Amino acid sequence: MGFYDGIFDSLGLRGWCDKNAGDGPMSMDQLLGKLGTDGGGAPTEGFPFPSLDALHDSCSRIIQTRDMTSAVENLFLSVRDELKSVLDPLTQPLSWALDNMLNLFTNTPWWVLVPLLIALAWLVTRSIAVTMTVATSFLFLGAIDHLDLALQTLSIIFVCTGLCVLLGVPIGILMSKSNLMQRVAIPILDLLQTLPSFVYLIPLIFLFSVTESKLYGIAIILYAIVPVIRLTDLGIRLVDKDVIEAADAFGMSRTQKLLGVELPLALPNIMAGINQTIMMSLAMVVIASLVSAPGLGVLVLRGIRNLEIGVGMVAGLGIVLLAVVLDRSSKAALQRINVTHEGK
Repeated sequence: MGFYDGIFDSLGLRGWCDKNAGDGPMSMDQLLGKLGTDGGGAPTEGFPFPSLDALHDSCSRIIQTRDMTSAVENLFLSVRDELKSVLDPLTQPLSWALDNMLNLFTNTPWWVLVPLLIALAWLVTRSIAVTMTVATSFLFLGAIDHLDLALQTLSIIFVCTGLCVLLGVPIGILMSKSNLMQRVAIPILDLLQTLPSFVYLIPLIFLFSVTESKLYGIAIILYAIVPVIRLTDLGIRLVDKDVIEAADAFGMSRTQKLLGVELPLALPNIMAGINQTIMMSLAMVVIASLVSAPGLGVLVLRGIRNLEIGVGMVAGLGIVLLAVVLDRSSKAALQRINVTHEGK
């Protein structure tokens, strides 16, 4: 008997409710109870909220919440093969890029790769302090035997961040030129930005093999691409209208105006978006270790699974060092760009 039996009886719907009544799937409370988890909802004693499950208790013709979740699952499974046939060839270059970059970082001797990365930090930042921070971080990671795993994580960040920039900047430019596209894109970007990071992995696991590197590559890109798109759009829209009018007065074409005026003036905002994308990529690459992503996240995951506090904490410290290196380098590069623009 359900709490709302009287309502259906008073409306004369009892015959309709009981027609073809049968056992349905477990309710959400039953499912969580089977898993040993409290549903956390409002108490069922007294006056329960008229949820689908509560109404189903009184009228079996009303669907349950589990019917809805099953429908979503069945819909996804029904189109999985078609999605896979389309996405497999499109995403295969991502697997090649991740695998080749990983092979490059793992097979290059440390005494070649680490100096090259330090030189790259100097080239980008022209800052002695940042370059010394990068060098000290790599030396420390090598001293605690975490250098190889840190370089694996760094290789994934390079590929995924690079693709985020290659895809995100053009999308941001298109959004800045079209109000309609901006209105369409913003809800999608809001969804990508607020969707819990673990949820990205659920459909991808069903689409791709866990051994395929594109599985975690796609998850990282979807999670991290939003800031560079948003700030590219914002940066171009914030370009001074007087400057745009001056460019029009000189007879510049749309392409000339974009490449010669708008993008250079929007570059500080774009670089800020790239900085945020790097940080979000680093956060997601740790979670992606659940689906075979190599690197320091593997040790963090092992520390959680086996309750090895030291292993997880030291690996987490390595990730913090990588975050500091990437954050300081990108911010120093942004500062150089700002100084250059102020000088002009």
